[in-house]
Amino acid sequence: MKIEDKKKYVSNIIKILEKEYGDVEVALEFKKPYELLFATILSAQCTDERVNKVTSELFKKYRTLDDYANADISEFEKDIRSTGFFRNKAKNIIGSAKIILEKHGGKVPRTMEELLELPGVARKTANIVLSAAFGKYEGMAVDTHVIRISNLLKITKYEDPVKIERDLMKVVPRENWKNFSLLIQTLGRRVCKARRPEHAICPLNKICPSA
Repeated sequence: MKIEDKKKYVSNIIKILEKEYGDVEVALEFKKPYELLFATILSAQCTDERVNKVTSELFKKYRTLDDYANADISEFEKDIRSTGFFRNKAKNIIGSAKIILEKHGGKVPRTMEELLELPGVARKTANIVLSAAFGKYEGMAVDTHVIRISNLLKITKYEDPVKIERDLMKVVPRENWKNFSLLIQTLGRRVCKARRPEHAICPLNKICPSA
């Protein structure tokens, strides 16, 4: 499919999903930019629902960036244990808190380059923080739902998130960069499930090549 045809195809996908789901927001709950950053780090290989349960307690216990930077790592690991990969996540969150305090004056950085310097932060996390916390769109968040469904829709042929993001940025209008990922994630959670996609009730079943 040529790029121009793909652009029309993707615009149609967005239109259908917007009609189906309306305004969609990041499922992770947060009040401060650093809370979104830490919640997104915790969400790796974990459901947003589980992360929200953990952070509802975590954000009450650790109220400032200093609390995270000075946290006892063993205790912090216990606090986040149910999100999986808790040792790495604890090290990354505490390390990120220290860097934000020492290098950025206690403010979460607002550029892709600076966010990528934080431990445990790849482009997906950086894109979520930039768009949901600061309204900046430097790219598109590519999670497991976006990887799987972009392939099912034949928008990309890659499994690598960076290559998929590059493909999506060519065909998704910039003003839809945040929305596209969120719409696809919503579709993935509700209908196009990894183990058993519900083709019969999928809003895209008339245009999806994999339906």
